[in-house]
Amino acid sequence: MARSNDEVAALLQEYADLISITGGDAFRARVYEKAARAVGGHHADVSTLDLKGLQEIPNVGKSIAQKVREYVDSGSVSAVEELRARIPAGVRRLTAIPTLGPKKAMAVYEELGISSVDELADAIHEERLRDLKGFGPKTEENILHGIELLRSSGGRVRLDVATGLAEDIVAALSAVPGCERCTYAGSLRRGRETIGDIDILVASRKPAPIMRAFTELPYVTEVIGTGDKKTSVRTGKGLNVDLRVVPTDSWGAALQYFTGSKVHNIRTRERAVHQKLKLSEYGLFDVESGDKIVSETEEEVYERLGLPWIPPALREDRGEIEAGLRGALPDLVTEADLRGDLHTHTDLTDGLAPLEEMAEAAAARGYAYYAITDHAPDLAMQRMTDERMLAQRARVRELDGTYPTRGRRGGLRLLHGTELNIGPDGRVDWPDEFLAGFDLCVASVHSHFNQGREALTRRLVRACENPYVNIIGHPTTRLIGRRPGIDADLDAVFAACARTGTALEVNAHPDRLDLRDEDILRARRHGVRFAVNSDAHAVPHLANMRYGIATARRGWLTAEDVINTWPERRLRAFLRKTKP
Repeated sequence: MARSNDEVAALLQEYADLISITGGDAFRARVYEKAARAVGGHHADVSTLDLKGLQEIPNVGKSIAQKVREYVDSGSVSAVEELRARIPAGVRRLTAIPTLGPKKAMAVYEELGISSVDELADAIHEERLRDLKGFGPKTEENILHGIELLRSSGGRVRLDVATGLAEDIVAALSAVPGCERCTYAGSLRRGRETIGDIDILVASRKPAPIMRAFTELPYVTEVIGTGDKKTSVRTGKGLNVDLRVVPTDSWGAALQYFTGSKVHNIRTRERAVHQKLKLSEYGLFDVESGDKIVSETEEEVYERLGLPWIPPALREDRGEIEAGLRGALPDLVTEADLRGDLHTHTDLTDGLAPLEEMAEAAAARGYAYYAITDHAPDLAMQRMTDERMLAQRARVRELDGTYPTRGRRGGLRLLHGTELNIGPDGRVDWPDEFLAGFDLCVASVHSHFNQGREALTRRLVRACENPYVNIIGHPTTRLIGRRPGIDADLDAVFAACARTGTALEVNAHPDRLDLRDEDILRARRHGVRFAVNSDAHAVPHLANMRYGIATARRGWLTAEDVINTWPERRLRAFLRKTKP
């Protein structure tokens, strides 16, 4: 697979960091840092070079060249994977702070359990670092300065933040006279979980008024650069936005090009070259004559390359080109396919709205069924008791079928469930005889995140084996940018889910998006079923389903893979699981 120089450079830099964190030779780490910079700035695409060509790059010796070829050929490097397995994800996150070296990052993780930038900042303000060897007031001051630098560097933002801003911009520019088409492209169109900057694409024969309107938008804080074809601005949301205006007859080629990803575009350009064509943002051209062949729609660009149209969510060079050539691209799940939501909360525990309001809002979304899954008693702060849960069940039964649903026959079917806590040993809150009364049970890890890998794996597998557990909620427990996922053998968990008929959740909250798209791809190969759920704690949270669906699509999921797209009868049969 073709890989960009930037990707290879990032991999080499990561390897250098890993060597430092694990106490490896400092000179060796510097060798890889130099190689990373050299590869990133090299003029030729390293994916096209053999070992000899790679070794002609300054600071790239035989061993590094072999690792580059290994990555280009297989998508991974065994030496890097081995070191990754030794390093907690939180330590890697801390090393992003410019003034915090890898050894100190490891120290605060091991001694204080700190695994995020926010946790580190809180610990400094509470003066908890001063008892550690090598840390003092001056060190704290330097680290805080580094945190400020990191936070002000225009880092990546959550998918929902970027989506909201991009949709506002598209709406504003679409209303400008002369704007014929307008949309967002880039990683946002592909549905990535975090976004570094936003790409807006406009088709128009009169770019000047559109450029002017763009720079005058209320959330623009600085105009970085402006011209006839491209204008870049900085916004108050912490995101840079690039606007590109193209002729209408170049729309399809430009949309394909600026949607990316880089590695996908490399593959499509390679196909063009093999057919004596040239693909750019302006169109698909005959190399010999220079004539433009197609450019107006993405569909015709892909068709001329011998491919079906490939959904943006798949454009990551994860086999979509090969699947397209075989006619095997999946019919990806859509938000319209969803018939219900199987993980939500009310004000009985930590939700903000009563059962009635949540159910009414679910009915307004056109759902056929809707599950209420408030927390069980092991989360003591929720003050759950058997009596309170049974009283809620009675109310759910009373309201079942009473809310008319838009576009569906009959009223909204209400399922009474619970979100169980998976304890440190894998047991859940209630005994079997009580669990038998629920329509479904979601089980999630809420504590003891730092158990060992084997213990965490056994914990999740045991939950899967519980005959009353239907769904593993937010399976890795991660919070994007704040808490890493737990260190469990996910393949063992995926195998257990497939074996026991337990679904894995794709939690749609933008803070979580858990499972990640990469994990979904792996789990799908095990034959696992999935549930895309909002984990709503308030009525507005129900709309987060769009982000869960975006992640599910990036994981190649179809409606058949997702149990809450199924008719109610089929869903209930799945939820019965194999009871003792």
